[in-house]
Amino acid sequence: KTYIMNKADLVNELAAKLNIPQYQSRLFLNAFQEVLTEILKRGPIALQGFGTFEPWNQKERQGRNPRAGVTCMIAPRKSVKFKPGKFLLRDLNSPK
Repeated sequence: KTYIMNKADLVNELAAKLNIPQYQSRLFLNAFQEVLTEILKRGPIALQGFGTFEPWNQKERQGRNPRAGVTCMIAPRKSVKFKPGKFLLRDLNSPK
């Protein structure tokens, strides 16, 4: 089962985990996103033990509108790849 979480859900989880008001966890999350975006514009980010965020350029490609069934070209854009670090993988695979 895939757990779907939006930004508000993450804000709530952080607030509960850190025992802080939701507005403070929202401020933290927004600041983290801004810092991550600013640095990714310059290149990859390695957060030791957590993982690496790497920007990459998607090429122009052909897509299809699922509603109309019409093919169209999808413009090139920047995206981000994430590679988990050893501590994140260790914690994910630990028997708890």
